Amino acid sequence: MIRKEKSDAMYEVVQTSRAFEEVMAQLRRLVVQGHLRPGDRLPSERDLAVKLGVGRNTIREAIRGLEMSGVLELRKGAHGGAFLVAPSGETVATAFQDMFQLGSVTPSQLTEARLRFTASIVPVACERCTPQDIAELEKNIGDARKADRAGDYVLRSRINLQFHKILARSTGNPIFVAVMDGLVAVMERFIDTIGPPRSDKVFESRARFIGFLRDRDPKRATKEMEDYLKSVHEDYLSRLETPAKVRPRHKAQAPS
Repeated sequence: MIRKEKSDAMYEVVQTSRAFEEVMAQLRRLVVQGHLRPGDRLPSERDLAVKLGVGRNTIREAIRGLEMSGVLELRKGAHGGAFLVAPSGETVATAFQDMFQLGSVTPSQLTEARLRFTASIVPVACERCTPQDIAELEKNIGDARKADRAGDYVLRSRINLQFHKILARSTGNPIFVAVMDGLVAVMERFIDTIGPPRSDKVFESRARFIGFLRDRDPKRATKEMEDYLKSVHEDYLSRLETPAKVRPRHKAQAPS
């Protein structure tokens, strides 16, 4: 349903050399303050240009930027326009990927963040996970084993990353899910560059972890996850320090 357009009073005339950035920032503020909500349609380009005191090209540039960041959805047709969308994990994932690709985050910071964040949600998962969650985690391990037996170590690595997304969902906290989705999305890009982990102990570690999860033992489950991710973190860093080794492994190559 299309809501009536908002009052002109909530818009401020933009005065900056990079006007489109201020337009984006102002629209974001209106969302945070509750003046604009998911499902609301923005005023037309012409109306926004008048309200904000900028040209229509500036408005178009700002709208494109907000669409790319997942804040707006552009719809065509008689009832089309720029609509606010509800925040999702995809928005977080896009932001994380942009930070990594633009060099705002180093590989070391990325793998450290994954280690610390994943370990922090394990106690919550121990408390809240259901038998269905554990079954899904076990199926994930089985799928990863199949990829391993087929010699597809890149696929195995991607399936292993999905394990962490399932774990985050088991907490029932959408913030944990969104952050984990973002971390996994960036880790997939990183692994495409450096290649999958060389450790062949993932399945032993996963089996122990599932046992601790089933026993509702947060201390041992957290330690198991930390120990494994620390070994992966150190493996990645060692390869980054040795340029000759920093290349993706092909499907037929076995882990060293």
